[in-house]
Amino acid sequence: MKKKALISVSDKTNLIDLAKKLIQLDYEIISTGGTAKHLADNEIPVTEVEEVTSFPECFDGRVKTLHPKIHGGLLARRDLENHLETALELEIPLIDLVVVNLYPFEETMLKQGEDLTTCIEQIDIGGPAMLRSAAKNFRSVVVLTDIADYTPVLSELEKNGEISSLTRLKLARKVFSKTAFYDSLIAQYLADNISNLEKQYELKSEKFKLNPVTDLVLSYHKVADLRYGENPAQEAALYNRAVPVGSSLLAAEQLHGKELSYNNYADTDAALAMVKEFSRPTVVAVKHSNPCGIASADEIEEAWDKAYQADPVSIFGGIVVQNRPVTKGEAEKMSQIFLEVILAPDYDQEAFEILSQKKNIRLLKLADLAEPYPADTQMIKEIYGGVLIQDYDQNSLDQEEHRVVTETEPDKKDLKDYYFAMKVVKHVKSNAIVLVKDEQTVGIGPGQPNRITSANIAIKQAGEKAVGAILGSDAFFPFADTVEAAYNAGVKGIIQPGGSIRDQESIDFCNKHQIPMIFTGVRHFKH
Repeated sequence: MKKKALISVSDKTNLIDLAKKLIQLDYEIISTGGTAKHLADNEIPVTEVEEVTSFPECFDGRVKTLHPKIHGGLLARRDLENHLETALELEIPLIDLVVVNLYPFEETMLKQGEDLTTCIEQIDIGGPAMLRSAAKNFRSVVVLTDIADYTPVLSELEKNGEISSLTRLKLARKVFSKTAFYDSLIAQYLADNISNLEKQYELKSEKFKLNPVTDLVLSYHKVADLRYGENPAQEAALYNRAVPVGSSLLAAEQLHGKELSYNNYADTDAALAMVKEFSRPTVVAVKHSNPCGIASADEIEEAWDKAYQADPVSIFGGIVVQNRPVTKGEAEKMSQIFLEVILAPDYDQEAFEILSQKKNIRLLKLADLAEPYPADTQMIKEIYGGVLIQDYDQNSLDQEEHRVVTETEPDKKDLKDYYFAMKVVKHVKSNAIVLVKDEQTVGIGPGQPNRITSANIAIKQAGEKAVGAILGSDAFFPFADTVEAAYNAGVKGIIQPGGSIRDQESIDFCNKHQIPMIFTGVRHFKH
């Protein structure tokens, strides 16, 4: 008795070659609708599903293969005598090989996402059902859903006359991965449409409250294998959201240089988040995901000079991101030092020609890099055995309630530095202290187990520049030692969230020494 192959595909790439080879291997082909017509048009013998089920396709093709004679043929176990007897009694033909790929929901969603009706019609029902039935019964049924697997499976059939248990298991695993990803896309698409639907059915949603979805569904495409992870002994890969984000690093165009490494991606993404805080011409220099120099100015070249001067040692081998096109003058200066990555909205032609002469530098272009993250953007951090998820810390300073808590008021001309300090410190690993003067970081103290050590690092780095600087802290001062250290270094003013049970000690010290201090009321830890 001939073996039977059921073929129903949306993407017909390499289909004719596959079908011809199956015919040569003595398979009978069963097929549906458009696939059956395509095979027949190419002179491939084919039995339509309707002939097997004795039931017509209906509801505009929504129901084709959802029938016991199809799913019975997929799910009947060949190792159980009672299954075989039942199949014979019910005249259910056993199906040995299934070739199915799904309706192009993802492509439709990306092109016509605003058209809910069109997208819904591209949700495949029969395809996933057949794939799952066949994959569940993988010991009896070979299941193909990846066009790239056609050749190796056919080669194994030709060589051995059958498919090994290991290959069957791998194919089944791929099926459930594919269908899970497919369903996750649909879930995400529907979630994105819920807000519009809630507005349309506002009264009903108020009357009938549903339990919220508590399962986390993620949809990512693999973009590339990376050379290694944080260290050479670690394997790594890059994935992109199935629904891409326009202002993300993965949307950037690489104009020059070798592939980015794992650390390049991590550091550049951190720098990108920082530059999004600023509207004035700004340059951000990052090393190991912490800023080593950030500066704003009236012109981007001046901002570069200030960012470089903020820490000319640490910027070596660093990442530079800026919110204005790179100029020729900047490029001439940048080319004098070793930089891993430059990301900018664009490059002047002469600037690009200068920088592209450096073999090892990566030049990236992202036109809308200054666009803020969407309001509902969340970040995910893996812990062993689970993940943490939270909103991005992207509230603007305008949304925070600033209040002067000292007797001495800040000079109005210094307010831009107070705000600059808080924009920077929220992106420095906690505990974090920064010193700022004239929209330039002059001292950065990141990631210490106590705040006074971070303050001392920032003060030491600033040296004489600490005099007249503004100090920003990502969280409250547990003791007055930080404001005392700031005063001894000549710091002019302080901005911090406040909220310590010992805030008054810091306020009293500032009052005694006429140091203005602003409380923002919002903490900005970054771990």
